[in-house]
Amino acid sequence: MPARSDFLLEIGVEELPPKALRGLDRALRSEFRQGLEEAGLEFDEVDSFATPRRLAVVARKLATRQPSRVVEQRGPPLAAARVSGGDWSRAAKGFAESCGCRPEDLETLRTDKGEWLMYRGRRAGKPAASLLPEIAARALKRLPVGRAMRWGSGEEEFIRPVHWVVMLHGKRVVPGRLLGRRSGRRSSGHRFMGQKRLSMPTATDYAVVLRDRGKVIAGFAERRDAILRQAGEQAARLGGALVSSAELLDEITGLVEWPVALTGRFEERFLNLPDEVIVASLQEHLRFFPVRHDSGGLAPGFVLISNLESRDPAAVSAGAERVVRARLKDADFFFERDCSEPLAGRIEGLDRVRYQQGLGSLGDRTGRLVNLAAELAAEAGADAATAERAARLCKADLLTGMVGEFPGLQGVMGEHYARHDGEDEDICRAVGEHYAPRHARDAIPSGPAGRALALADRLDMLAGLFAIGRRPKGASDPFGLRRAALATLRICIEGGIDLDLPARLGQALALQPAASEDPQSLVDELYGFVMERLRAWYLDGLHPEADTVEVSAELFAAVRARSPASPLDFHRRLLALHSFLARPAAADLSSANKRIANILRSASGPGSEGVDASLLREPEEQTLRASYLLLLPQYRQRLDDFDYAGALELLASLRRPLAAFFDNVMVMSEDDALRANRLALLAGIRETLLQLADFSLLPGRS
Repeated sequence: MPARSDFLLEIGVEELPPKALRGLDRALRSEFRQGLEEAGLEFDEVDSFATPRRLAVVARKLATRQPSRVVEQRGPPLAAARVSGGDWSRAAKGFAESCGCRPEDLETLRTDKGEWLMYRGRRAGKPAASLLPEIAARALKRLPVGRAMRWGSGEEEFIRPVHWVVMLHGKRVVPGRLLGRRSGRRSSGHRFMGQKRLSMPTATDYAVVLRDRGKVIAGFAERRDAILRQAGEQAARLGGALVSSAELLDEITGLVEWPVALTGRFEERFLNLPDEVIVASLQEHLRFFPVRHDSGGLAPGFVLISNLESRDPAAVSAGAERVVRARLKDADFFFERDCSEPLAGRIEGLDRVRYQQGLGSLGDRTGRLVNLAAELAAEAGADAATAERAARLCKADLLTGMVGEFPGLQGVMGEHYARHDGEDEDICRAVGEHYAPRHARDAIPSGPAGRALALADRLDMLAGLFAIGRRPKGASDPFGLRRAALATLRICIEGGIDLDLPARLGQALALQPAASEDPQSLVDELYGFVMERLRAWYLDGLHPEADTVEVSAELFAAVRARSPASPLDFHRRLLALHSFLARPAAADLSSANKRIANILRSASGPGSEGVDASLLREPEEQTLRASYLLLLPQYRQRLDDFDYAGALELLASLRRPLAAFFDNVMVMSEDDALRANRLALLAGIRETLLQLADFSLLPGRS
């Protein structure tokens, strides 16, 4: 067995983008692991490390060379292996030379298709040192770096300029050149603490040396845990708990190499500001943690994470307090000035702000939202006047100073300002909720007026941007149309809104100032786009019943084939069909449906328009038709009542009559009248089956 030692790759760089650091950490680990596996180098595990100034991986117990392997290689045909006189041909000699042996050492491969020369032997694996630089280079090249940078006079590109490269296998340096730098064992510690130049003795010692001598916690997860622990302890000293998020915690982790949690305070008068303003001031602008009391209100304090152990931590806290005080004074100024003018008074100003070229102003968009929200109110269970008033106000906060300073508070500030103006509470809440859900894990609007307005907002966005040709391309989606499509679907499904999506998309499209030459084609394209997001939502396991309902591609396709106009109706059909698939009748119905479809497809004609009872000669076809006619009225009623589980129960009763029919009745009879009559019977049954889903797309018994 080849000897094994830990292998270290470290890339030292200028400060990396903090929001991207966690993704780079995971990607480098994944890509390097894949490279080792493809090269056949044996290892135990790959650990990754990431700080603002370095990316690194350590492959534990990495083999020093590839294992030897048996090689079999087919050469020229045996008939072409020798020339007249029995000498080896040029083809045979060349093949043997390429294999590193003599022609006499080659074997003969005999198959049904002929005989060939064949080489069979054992080749020694390559040394790991000869493979690792290329594996590392390929892994670095595959990182999601976005727009790469160049530096100096070289041609190398990376997310940030590279200052050093460490490659160690055990105690030995692996020679190589990556991103314009020769590999060695020299790293660098913290910019202001520890040793600036570190010599790594072995790959195994990497994290320990950085911590003890470099004052760097190299592991992203370890540093993140340290921040969360320290910050939580400091928040407790302030009498509360951290106000945080995974995104904020990851970003702060990407900003520091040696985290030290400190506290700061601000005047209680600033607590008169909306909580969201204080949180945004601390988190978005300063990357500080707000603190919330157990009672629910914010504390007049915060936690900051310093990147060093200061000799005077009180001075660091005082500096942070000055910055926070200035931010909150600005926010207080914006809030007071914004409240001096009613939100409704800003509506007229929306006419002077362009929304999108070709789609008019924000005032024009507001008019479209008023129209759509009033129409959607009944379906959402909302009061039409409430939805209409909320639509008129919902974009007005875009003209306030607070939203200009904190764009992420749009909608949130509109709700506060509407409440300050004395608007009805349902209107205020709808204004605040109409941007929800803002992301895949966010909740949908809680109130009916908010749901109606949120739907209007997404439908107008989708219709307008598709009308002017701003469709997403590849991974690029600058306007967030995929997110808008998913939000539309979630509001309908999770909010229980039975929306005729194609009709409403058509209505939204008709309101756009950008005319379409073929509106129906654009509606069909939009519906298909939204359905693709629905497919991803189900298959990725993000739907509400994902814990108990796993949606397969075949299951989705079976319902999608019916093109339900309502996303809620689609969801109901999907859940009912998923439950039904656990029964034996489902596979039998699927197989029968496929058989019917194949028979009808191969038939020379569609059969007669109806079934003639006098031509039903065989008992099995008589029984099948009687069973079918008996269930048909009940089946249609259950479909009308959206009782899809009950409808499937009725379909299950056709299982035995169908099986007996196929076992005992010759569908493609030589008698033209009998054949047409039987085809008509099967066509009617298939049409009935297709009303709920296309069972032929489901897995069935062959």
